[in-house]
Amino acid sequence: MSESAPRPDPMTEPVSRPAPSAWNLANGLTVSRILLVPVYGLLLLAQGGDSAAMRWWAAAVFVVATATDRVDGDIARSRGLITNFGKIADPIADKALMGMAFVGLSVLGELPWWVTVVVLVREWGITVMRFVVIRHGVMPAGRGGKVKTALQSLGLTLFTLPLTTFPAAHTWQVVADVVLGLAVLVTVVTGLDIALKAHRLRQTSERAQMKRAARAARRR
Repeated sequence: MSESAPRPDPMTEPVSRPAPSAWNLANGLTVSRILLVPVYGLLLLAQGGDSAAMRWWAAAVFVVATATDRVDGDIARSRGLITNFGKIADPIADKALMGMAFVGLSVLGELPWWVTVVVLVREWGITVMRFVVIRHGVMPAGRGGKVKTALQSLGLTLFTLPLTTFPAAHTWQVVADVVLGLAVLVTVVTGLDIALKAHRLRQTSERAQMKRAARAARRR
């Protein structure tokens, strides 16, 4: 017996009709993540980032916010609560949270601005690209994207913490640098991979083939 094809991720499938109400637990968690973005930013930047207590609170808020990313997706899939609002709001919430962390840490002088610019251009560029090519087909998130998100979350959590107050602070800083360095590398590599896949999708999709056929017919 041949191996069955993998089941598609319901988060990438069109929402069936009638669609579930947008007022549901999964979307509530997504909205809460958006609302936590300015809270995290204020705690991170409080007192110029020099307050250890505020940095601990900022790290706690960041961990809670990133945890909702996994939880809201699991709830939406398991309870059939996938909505068009959730599909749009979820990536926006993720990018806003990570963007606030990168920008905030660069403002404090703890991350080079070139790192923040590279990551944000990749993140928002790929998000826009997904919306542009959605006419040709859905591009589901791959394993590389999950690894990228995990490394970014861990690296940013470490940078948010007041590492200078830790025993063996230098060692912890090296660990944070390595983790975030890997996150940036994976972010760039996966971004290039997605861009290539988007280009191929635009060239090979049914919509693209129909357009080429129509142009060929007009030339005859």
